[in-house]
Amino acid sequence: MPDSRPIGVFDSGVGGLSVLHKIRARLPHENLVYCADSGFAPYGSRSAEEIQERAFFLSQFLLQQDCKALVIACNTATAAAAQVLRQRWPDLPIIGMEPAVKPATAATRNGVVGVLATVGTLASARFAALLDTFGSDVDVITQPCPGLMECVERGELDAPATRALLDSYLRPLLQADADVIVLGCTHYVFLRALVQESVGPAVHLIDTGAAVAAQLERKLIAGGLRVLPQSAGTENFWVSGDAGPMNATLQFLWRPGVRFSTLPI
Repeated sequence: MPDSRPIGVFDSGVGGLSVLHKIRARLPHENLVYCADSGFAPYGSRSAEEIQERAFFLSQFLLQQDCKALVIACNTATAAAAQVLRQRWPDLPIIGMEPAVKPATAATRNGVVGVLATVGTLASARFAALLDTFGSDVDVITQPCPGLMECVERGELDAPATRALLDSYLRPLLQADADVIVLGCTHYVFLRALVQESVGPAVHLIDTGAAVAAQLERKLIAGGLRVLPQSAGTENFWVSGDAGPMNATLQFLWRPGVRFSTLPI
């Protein structure tokens, strides 16, 4: 039987909207529920235990909305909490993010790959395992980016301060002659044009939003969870913390006129 229950997606803030765009493009008939945990952002500076606590809360909330699958649209939350969430709900499709080290190492021409990510992602055991598995034959230059996620949360995608901060993080990668750069945080995808402008057309940028949407589709098909293609899917948005500053950013990054509700404490 077709399954019209929604798909739940959560992130530390608005960055996961970059993944939600890919999901909506690939699955136009599915209903979506998105949680932006902006009241507890940034995750990159929090402990693994804190992130797991938030991930449990958000997952339980989405399951209360009768979601049939979960997408962790956050690299840091995936690294800290994906395994424990899958242990808690072993029969629930849970799709996470990870920095695209594997495709980056396949795409590099000179053997130098740069990775922009949060401190939490780069310090995780999951990222270390990726490097051990796929990074042994290339030179992977990692660059933590404190403050960059917050620029996106504020909607400052082309502000002078954002450009200056981004340039300072890109400089070591360019000095190392990286010809592929991984956007290892979903927030950074919204800075893609700015990054490309800074590094030039010869440097290839990679993120994993499209791959996550494809994996979600495979899981839905395998589980018999697809909705019938009768009408366009709906979206419901939830935000934690002070939703006021989020209003303009959410409407700019998704579409004008979008409405959202406040997550319960």
